[in-house]
Amino acid sequence: MAEPHPIDRLFALIAARKGADPQSSYTAQLLQKGVAHCAKKLGEEAVETALAAVSGDRGAITAESADLLYHLLVTWAATGVTPAEVYAALEAREGRSGLAEKAARKS
Repeated sequence: MAEPHPIDRLFALIAARKGADPQSSYTAQLLQKGVAHCAKKLGEEAVETALAAVSGDRGAITAESADLLYHLLVTWAATGVTPAEVYAALEAREGRSGLAEKAARKS
């Protein structure tokens, strides 16, 4: 049996922290503060990742990307979305032009 993907392992850890003590877990603190707070942190990390990309600093891009992925997974956990649902959405888009897929979402 194949080892779970790192995204799946991290999501499982995040989901397990949902009921943890916020005094001892940053993830629990984020989740306790609710969806809006998690989404705000996700947005902040997205901006920081974009700025790192513009700077061209590979180390900063890597570090900020890891932060962005972590906060994305926290936001998924806060909203009840699972990696499997996101994987299914991605798979449904395979083989479709990105332009056609984007146009289909507008209708």
